[in-house]
Amino acid sequence: MFAIISDIHSNIEALTTVLADIEKRGIKKIYCLGDIIGYGPNPKECLDLVIEKTQVCVIGNHDYAILYEPTNFNLGAERASFWTRSQLETEPGSGKRHKRWEYLGTQQMRHTFSAELDGVKATLEFVHASPKRPINEYLFPDDVYATPTKITSQFDRFKHICFIGHTHLPGVFLADPDFYTPEELDYVYPIIPEERAIINVGSVGQPRDKDNRAAYVYVEKSTVNFVRVPYDYETTANKIRAVPELDNFEADRLSEGR
Repeated sequence: MFAIISDIHSNIEALTTVLADIEKRGIKKIYCLGDIIGYGPNPKECLDLVIEKTQVCVIGNHDYAILYEPTNFNLGAERASFWTRSQLETEPGSGKRHKRWEYLGTQQMRHTFSAELDGVKATLEFVHASPKRPINEYLFPDDVYATPTKITSQFDRFKHICFIGHTHLPGVFLADPDFYTPEELDYVYPIIPEERAIINVGSVGQPRDKDNRAAYVYVEKSTVNFVRVPYDYETTANKIRAVPELDNFEADRLSEGR
């Protein structure tokens, strides 16, 4: 049994709540799909927890932006990236500072492994954004109707199951193409040997599906279970508003899950 988290975005209240829920379920292994930082007020604390608690973390576009440049970001996201970088650079303890930068700088774009899940042989791939463009391609539910070839072409790039984040919209893409929300699946997707799927695990720190609860998934036996956990988003929002370099929109959206 293992959990998969993504898109924490420097939201320590959401992250600690999700980690407590994972621990309560007796889950020992955690994988992260990136965007640990960006947008939110607690980048250092979130980085430290992810380093401590997760087995593997692939790089997200906001993590990449802190290391290099925030390419194609809107103004608010760009300003948040520069502020986050300054927070990491001005850490007074050289040991912690070096550990965080080294962690970000050595993240992979993909992580793949094979496992037997309750008799089902599965090949599992972890990326931040998409199988074709692991760091910054958006796969939206509406793409199955608007640009179906964009979705179907993704299925040539992995063997069986690919877990993603990036859009902050949880659900399952199938090769038809089709998309199913967690509600439509009763929050459970069974991994089937002959069925390839792209599974968006949702966002811990900035949900955008009109549900303000933190999102993650856990895999038990051969099923993927979608989880929502309420957290203290008002504290996070107030912290964001207290930092002039962070956009108040990133605070306002937390209460509405948008």
